[in-house]
Amino acid sequence: MPLAQEKRYTYADVLTWDDDTRYELYDGQPVALASPSNRHQRISFELSRQLGNYLLGRRCQAYHAPFDVQLFARESDKPWDIDTVVQPDIAVVCDESKTAGHGCKGAPDLIIEILSPSSMQYDQFIKLDLYRKAGVKEYWIVDPIKNTISVYLLEGRHYRSPVTYGADAKIPVSILEGCKIDLGLVFS
Repeated sequence: MPLAQEKRYTYADVLTWDDDTRYELYDGQPVALASPSNRHQRISFELSRQLGNYLLGRRCQAYHAPFDVQLFARESDKPWDIDTVVQPDIAVVCDESKTAGHGCKGAPDLIIEILSPSSMQYDQFIKLDLYRKAGVKEYWIVDPIKNTISVYLLEGRHYRSPVTYGADAKIPVSILEGCKIDLGLVFS
């Protein structure tokens, strides 16, 4: 839930908060993140494992939460310039200059969000729009209740209608030639 606000916050503020709570920042407004469920963690681990195995020795890198993605930041921006920061469950970044500091400055190439009751609305609507505007090439929304993954691919400045894969599918990762994720292992 959004916190009661009296002012606008920046990434510089978030970096000073030491209350062990993870936060995302939407246009200067912080949102506390709930801890993920065990099923959420297992799904995230398996997706990360498969991506990580594929990426061994390649230039793209996979990162898992907590990982601060400063979606609209430019290389020259300082923490006090940044007012939108998200923590996707998994991000794949192919431009190593974006990860030279803390987290990722700019849009990752692939973002994966796993739905949970506390984040469902953000992941399906707010983040979908933010990721589109930032230029995230591929966005996956994982539904652990339905055992499905919906894949959004950026075409120009808009996402195409999503393709939804079921629990027995092998999903091709558009940004990683030859990479396929086995959902039988993800949802086992």
